[in-house]
Parts: sequence; structure tokens; C-alpha cells
Amino acid sequence: MLTCADKTLYTGITVDLDRRIGEHNHSLLGAKYTKARRPVELVYSKKFRSRSAAAKAESRIKRLSREEKLALITLSNA
Repeated sequence: MLTCADKTLYTGITVDLDRRIGEHNHSLLGAKYTKARRPVELVYSKKFRSRSAAAKAESRIKRLSREEKLALITLSNA
């Protein structure tokens, strides 16, 4: 999960976290959403055994409210 410059949150999946954050911050390959809200900062990540499991978790996280997402970030940093 990323925090954008405008303090919004962005959730996505990738197989190469460092590359993807670089794309979001510096290249034309970043998501349209994050291109307009640079720079972005990684605030939460979790590894999964499969892309399918990651996609399911992404879907669950995207359904959370902003407050629930912030709580998830806080818990992971504790």
C-alpha cells in the first residue's frame, strides 16, 4: 500500500516491489492514479505464496475504509 503526496492511499500487487515503487514515482509505467499524486511512499506490504492469494488480499484491502486501512498500516508498524 502506498501513501501518495496528497495523502490518499493506493493498493496494488507486484512481483517486484522496488521496481514497481520506482515506476510509480519516476516512469510512465506507474498507475495513472499515482502519476498525478507523486511522490508515493510504501507504507504497507506483505508477501504471498501465489499471485492468486495476493489478488484476493488486494481485493479485501481495497474494500476496507480509509480508517481500517490506516489501522492495518499502524498494526504492521507496531
